[in-house]
Amino acid sequence: MTVVWVVVGVLVVVAGLAFGVVVRRGRIREVEGDDPRAGRDARARQQRYEAERHGDQGDTWQRGRESGG
Repeated sequence: MTVVWVVVGVLVVVAGLAFGVVVRRGRIREVEGDDPRAGRDARARQQRYEAERHGDQGDTWQRGRESGG
């Protein structure tokens, strides 16, 4: 029975350490502030791409419409 309690104790300690590491990593990212800025940049780039693509598709449609006349 002692072996069971030792194994359970070891598992609890390992789980606690893993939880601590995850929480610590999350706090370090919040302090650095890189993720929000990178996210904003990625969203802005995506919106620019979508706007350019939308404009290109509109131009193509207009050209086809003018030549089909």
